[in-house]
Amino acid sequence: MNYKEIKEIIDDFGNSKIGELSIEFSDGTKVSMKKNSMPAVPEVAKPVVVPEQAVTVVQNQTEEKKEEEYKIVKSPMVGTFYSKSSPKAKPYVEVGSKVKKGDILCIVEAMKLMNEIESEFDGEVVEVCVKDGEMVDYGKPLFKLK
Repeated sequence: MNYKEIKEIIDDFGNSKIGELSIEFSDGTKVSMKKNSMPAVPEVAKPVVVPEQAVTVVQNQTEEKKEEEYKIVKSPMVGTFYSKSSPKAKPYVEVGSKVKKGDILCIVEAMKLMNEIESEFDGEVVEVCVKDGEMVDYGKPLFKLK
């Protein structure tokens, strides 16, 4: 099932008088939709068997929700990302590093000024989202913390 077909189901649901719809896939994944309107006369929805292609879409949505669980440190400016203070130095942090609010995570060079980027959160570095020497834009994710 592709995005267009899923969108069609959502649109059809939105235009119907059904207030709630639940679909259970063969692997145990459940999808439910509920309208935010006043309760109407309840209608019973029949179980729907959905092809495995739709499961991939649901898994992708689940992965996106997992992404939301992380705390993201974003670039406060446009510049060049550096993970360490000098070419021979150790990186400020690596995957698995424990950090506290205020710890230096990296440097973003902007207009020949070296700006130390501090952690906004306590946590553990799960992912470094950019490579050393890479250009970053304002708001680009630099680190994922949990």
